[in-house]
Amino acid sequence: MSDRPLRVLVVDDQALVREGLTALLEITEGVDVVGSAADGEQALAHVADRRPDVVLMDLRMPVLDGISATARIRRDFPEVAVVVLTTYADDESIAGALAAGARGYLTKDAGRAEITLALRAAAAGHAMFDPGVAGRLADAMSRPPAAPPANRLPDGLTQREAEVLGHLAAGHTNAEIAAALFVAEATVKTHINNAFAKIGVRNRTEAARYATRHGLSH
Repeated sequence: MSDRPLRVLVVDDQALVREGLTALLEITEGVDVVGSAADGEQALAHVADRRPDVVLMDLRMPVLDGISATARIRRDFPEVAVVVLTTYADDESIAGALAAGARGYLTKDAGRAEITLALRAAAAGHAMFDPGVAGRLADAMSRPPAAPPANRLPDGLTQREAEVLGHLAAGHTNAEIAAALFVAEATVKTHINNAFAKIGVRNRTEAARYATRHGLSH
């Protein structure tokens, strides 16, 4: 990073939070707030137009949620970093955000100094997490891998493909599956395509019926 101000885009669907964060960062030395957005679609448009260094991203938003928006930003604008700032610190939200490419994850208990530090770290290519989030990540890393199933899976399915089909049967979206399995959404799409080819179905409805019929549903 050069000596120019850090260019930040603030994204949150709650106007009071969005305006408060903007005001907070505007009085922070070395930070230039280049805009704000109320949902993921607005965020994508602003990123394309204003090219911030970092996006401060909420997760639960209408139109396009923060996880999906993060994935698209990281895909289309890989030079733009994303730091999540959210009320939620559950395993699914954390995993989904990190799988989408977020470089930082803070809860809304964070103060200005912590937020600024996380933004600068992300812009420099480093990661910074809320202490509670870091603890959850450490716990997840320390869990032993699941034991392989005793029974052979049908139609040559891999264990991960069977898990994805189970999630499809439960009505989960690709983003939700990615979060649950700690993988990228693109990886989920690959598993779905491979599974569809193996079991001979054309859509999610047929795949859900297959999963239920073969005892793969959750």
